[in-house]
Amino acid sequence: MDKLPNCPKCNSEYTYEDGHLFICPECAHEWTLESGNENSEDEVTFKDANGNVLSNGDTVMIIKDLKVKGSSSDLKQGTKVKNIRLVDGDHNIDCKIDGFGAMKLKSEFVKKV
Repeated sequence: MDKLPNCPKCNSEYTYEDGHLFICPECAHEWTLESGNENSEDEVTFKDANGNVLSNGDTVMIIKDLKVKGSSSDLKQGTKVKNIRLVDGDHNIDCKIDGFGAMKLKSEFVKKV
């Protein structure tokens, strides 16, 4: 029996073959032998409103007033946010803002400082 390759994403040994694809049942990652261990699919870049690439630890500035659910005050344009963390999802910036606490922001409403 041929040994199937481990998953390039989570290194699981429980992969299986489906036609020309290899599938990992633990993380649902799919790949072909041609793509191999390339992580091009995993390399997601986040860009600000001006198209600058964001990275973890950057400082950004809010470019428009944003309403905050459950709060009577808004995040004002020009508010600086330091030490951001990038995460997957609809709101792709995790941060702490003075006076508001932990927040999630969309990268389209910030610009890199």
